[in-house]
Amino acid sequence: MRARRVVGSPGSYCRITVKGLQADGAELAGRRGAASLWAGVDVGACKGFDVAVIDVEGLVAPPERIAAAGDVADYLGELCPAVVAVDSPIGPAPPGRLSRDGERELVKAGVCGIRYTPNEGSLRANQAYYGWILNGLALYEAFGRSPGLAAATVIECFPTASWSRLGGPRGRRTRARWSRVVLQQQGLAGLPARMNQDARDAVGAAITARLHAAGQTESFGEIVVPLG
Repeated sequence: MRARRVVGSPGSYCRITVKGLQADGAELAGRRGAASLWAGVDVGACKGFDVAVIDVEGLVAPPERIAAAGDVADYLGELCPAVVAVDSPIGPAPPGRLSRDGERELVKAGVCGIRYTPNEGSLRANQAYYGWILNGLALYEAFGRSPGLAAATVIECFPTASWSRLGGPRGRRTRARWSRVVLQQQGLAGLPARMNQDARDAVGAAITARLHAAGQTESFGEIVVPLG
């Protein structure tokens, strides 16, 4: 297996030890039969991917920034999470459309606003703007090729919707303050003292994955959100 390429840390946290195990795949592998793991991935354009993994108690792998989609698949393939939630569209809009039905349903339901995902031709025609979506599509493809993720359920999530459902509307608060407060309310052990927004969203995606495994989510098209 190739070594994963890790980009500069998205905050001042460092790797931690949780319940006597280093948060790396080789040593967490022994946990597979003992407890389920759930993962979340925040997708970016140039920055790569922020990845977080949780169990029933809290964080077992601190948010980590990984540059390439294949390396994310390798990393999570070592851990074999039950569910992986990805903060990126799982597919484009149908040909000729500039949004997906689920996105419009999410907005109509009053969950939160969302940037619409156009058809594939529009994505490819404006890669500078939609680069993060194209990276997300590459990530889903990499997951599909990973033997370690063959048994995993991979879902699309939207952390803004997750934070809204878990903690109420943002209101006039900054996104950073709002999501930080909602995350603290979830009672996860092992959270780093400092995280940036991408890292928080990766953890929020992992929380959504765990809720999905427990049957505590609903779907707007492809987008999975916590129950209201």
